[in-house]
Amino acid sequence: MEVKWLLDFLSLVDTRNFSRSADERATTQPAFSRRIKALEEWLGASMFDRSKQPIELTYAGRQFKPVAEEVLRRLLQSREEIKQIGQRTESTVTFAATHSLSLVFFPNWIRGIEKEVGVLRTRLDSNQIANCIQSLSRGECNFMLLPTHSSVDIELPEEGFTSIAVGVDRLVPVSAPDETNAPRYVLPGSKKQPLDYLAYVGSAASGRAVDVLLRERGREVHLRRVFDSHLAGVLKSMAVEGRGLAWLPQSEIVSELEAGSLVFAGEDSWNILSEIRLFRSRDPLPKKAEEFWAHVNDAGSASA
Repeated sequence: MEVKWLLDFLSLVDTRNFSRSADERATTQPAFSRRIKALEEWLGASMFDRSKQPIELTYAGRQFKPVAEEVLRRLLQSREEIKQIGQRTESTVTFAATHSLSLVFFPNWIRGIEKEVGVLRTRLDSNQIANCIQSLSRGECNFMLLPTHSSVDIELPEEGFTSIAVGVDRLVPVSAPDETNAPRYVLPGSKKQPLDYLAYVGSAASGRAVDVLLRERGREVHLRRVFDSHLAGVLKSMAVEGRGLAWLPQSEIVSELEAGSLVFAGEDSWNILSEIRLFRSRDPLPKKAEEFWAHVNDAGSASA
């Protein structure tokens, strides 16, 4: 069934004359008649009583008329809506990012880029890493921002995607201070007094990076896992309340460190370097997204 058959049908309903409808539909009468016949064959019933002049709708035709009008209305409405979505998509640079990067890194980073290229129309979807990867893989966003660690693989096939470093951060162990402003929980802890540990859930990249560090330190460290979350912001709130020690992105706790509500809970050897990377598909992106990538890539090359 073709959309033009519906338009032909409704035209003939109005004119009740094949010749006039053929002119209205900018075609020949034989071609118009063949299209009406094709619609009737597709429906399995005659729509018009041709024995009468002017022609009239059959009972089946009268039943089909409101259906044709509604189908055509919805098709045209959907086409306009999709067209507008396409126009917005072409002009909007879209990102998926972890909650942590969305709150702190992204606003400052995009602001810096806009100082160089002008204001951009952007959209940011915050989610867990697995969902961010899924969004990029499905083409639901142009770019993905993730914190990466040398000890943790990102589950994206290299042949289909590429990335560039756009920032650095560190996961640092922190704790609420005691009455002397020393950390309430200090690494490495002891076998008799293990430290209360506020951990990331297993699927979080930061959590996997911390797990690698803890395995490397082995029996040297003594922790008691008391709380799990995939959100660094939740772990930060628990740490500020004195509920335990947590590894947090240093960029997210600048104000807490300055205010003294959190203090470092270990030496630098307990820190984990985090590289923030911008990922994209190797397939062509919309023009605005390609221009954005080119600028970020050039800026990265210039600063290298």
